[in-house]
Amino acid sequence: MGSFFPLIAHDSRIPFSIFGMNENISLDTHSLAILRELQRDARQTVQQIAERVGLSSTPCWKRIKDMEAAGVITGYSALVDRARVGLNLLVVAEVNLSQHSEDLVRDFERAVQATPAIVRCLSTTGQADYILSILVPGIAEYERFLHSQLFKLPGVTHVRSSIVLKEVKAEVRLPVVAADALPAPASRQKTGAGSRRTRAAAPAGRA
Repeated sequence: MGSFFPLIAHDSRIPFSIFGMNENISLDTHSLAILRELQRDARQTVQQIAERVGLSSTPCWKRIKDMEAAGVITGYSALVDRARVGLNLLVVAEVNLSQHSEDLVRDFERAVQATPAIVRCLSTTGQADYILSILVPGIAEYERFLHSQLFKLPGVTHVRSSIVLKEVKAEVRLPVVAADALPAPASRQKTGAGSRRTRAAAPAGRA
């Protein structure tokens, strides 16, 4: 089975738009629960989401709109099986640029943004300047893409390609949880108490 990639989709039950980042917002447990529900299934009605997170419809709707206005929610997507649409080959390409001037970096990143086959681009530390995820139908199409487009991107001097044999995990949902739900750090108190007991018992042992 192919992996899934998000595409922007419209659903009349939650009005669609691309939202700005105009407000600061504090996310409590209810807001985080709403985000988990929207990531699980954005086609739910506000009433369905409200029931799942333990709110009535009006405050649930208000929280959604507040998160849209603050840029926490940036849009709604449909998950598409890439194999079903003929994108059978996923390639991870490590790219190096000839130099790192501001103009060249800007031109390269703009060209990447304008190249549909490049679905992910990461600027990284290490040997590669960028790591790209590229989707194409097959090996022949990737070879054509490599020579006709990738090598012609501004400043590209070297490309190392790795063909993905299997995607073990390709999760698109963010792990949003409340801070108090995260695992607590290992306590040092027990170690300290044990050390105190050992030190207290030592004089008796010498006696």
